[in-house]
Amino acid sequence: MFLQLILVLVVLIPLLAIVLDSQVGRALASRLEGRDVPRGSHVDTDRLAYLEGEVERLAAEVERLDEESRFLQQLLDDRDRGDERKLSPGDDGA
Repeated sequence: MFLQLILVLVVLIPLLAIVLDSQVGRALASRLEGRDVPRGSHVDTDRLAYLEGEVERLAAEVERLDEESRFLQQLLDDRDRGDERKLSPGDDGA
């Protein structure tokens, strides 16, 4: 009987180590530690608000970059066509 118990423990220890080291074991451990926040909490709403703000900021940045790109493309097109006004030295362009 004692030998069977030792044999079971010898088999279960590596098996338990494999299970606890897996993703399922880590998820269970985090849930037991209380790090798992339930859905619908204030953390999710704060995170959603942060992400929405970031999306708005990035959209504005993309719009600014698009405007700069159009401006630079127009300058390059004007230069290629020769429409650029030639300024003499000392001319302020006014």
